[in-house]
Amino acid sequence: MKLRVMTANLWWRKADPAALARCLEAVEPDVLAVQELGHEQAEAIASVLPHGRLEPRLDYEGMGIALRRPAEVNPLSLERRNGWLARLAPELWPGLDREVEVVNVHVLAPHAFPFWRTLQTRRDQVRGLARWLDENPHAARVVCGDLNATPAWPAYRRIAERLTDVVHHHAAGSGARAPRTWGPWHGAPRMLRIDHVFASGGQVLDVRHLPIAGSDHTALVVDFEL
Repeated sequence: MKLRVMTANLWWRKADPAALARCLEAVEPDVLAVQELGHEQAEAIASVLPHGRLEPRLDYEGMGIALRRPAEVNPLSLERRNGWLARLAPELWPGLDREVEVVNVHVLAPHAFPFWRTLQTRRDQVRGLARWLDENPHAARVVCGDLNATPAWPAYRRIAERLTDVVHHHAAGSGARAPRTWGPWHGAPRMLRIDHVFASGGQVLDVRHLPIAGSDHTALVVDFEL
C-alpha cells in the first residue's frame, strides 16, 4: 500500500485557509500533521480530510493530525507541549498488513519565552520522545513535524539515532542535499532545515517540498510503500 504523509507548520494561524484547502485537494495526503494550527485553518483542513483530531489554538500551541480514513488519534505526553499519535489499523485502512503509527511533534523554539527555561524544556521534550520510542518499539512508524532543530543540533540527533531521516536519505540517494524548510517570514529564502520526517519500516518512493501560502515554513510530503 502507498501512504502519503504531509507535515506543515502553519505559522501561528497565518497560513491562508483557502489556499491550504486547495493545496490539500491537489496533494491528496492520507495523513496530515500540522503545527501552529488556528481555527480557520482547522476548518479548511477538515473540509478535505474529515477524520483524525485537530485542536486549534489562538497561540503557537495548536496541533493535530488529519486523516483520509478513520484512526485512533491521541496525545503523546511530552513536556509543556504534547505530541500527537495516530494509529492506522489494517481493518480501517485497506491495503495495510500491519498497524502504522504516525507521530506529530513540535519541539519548543529556542527563543520561546520564558527564555531561562527554554533550553531545559526542549531537552525534556526530546528526551521524552526518545524514551517513548525506546520503550515502544514499532516496525512501521513515522515521526514528523517541526523539531526547531537542524541536523547539527542535539534534538535532531537524538531522533536520528533511532529512526531514519527519510528526507535526507532520499536526497542523498540522488547526490543532492535536503532543502531548508524555514525562513524568517512568508516568501523569504529558506535558511534552516528544521522540519523533518523520520521513519522505521517501509520504502520511500518520493519526497516533495511545497510552499504553504502565508507560512514561514515549507511543507514536506513523503510517499511510502508499506
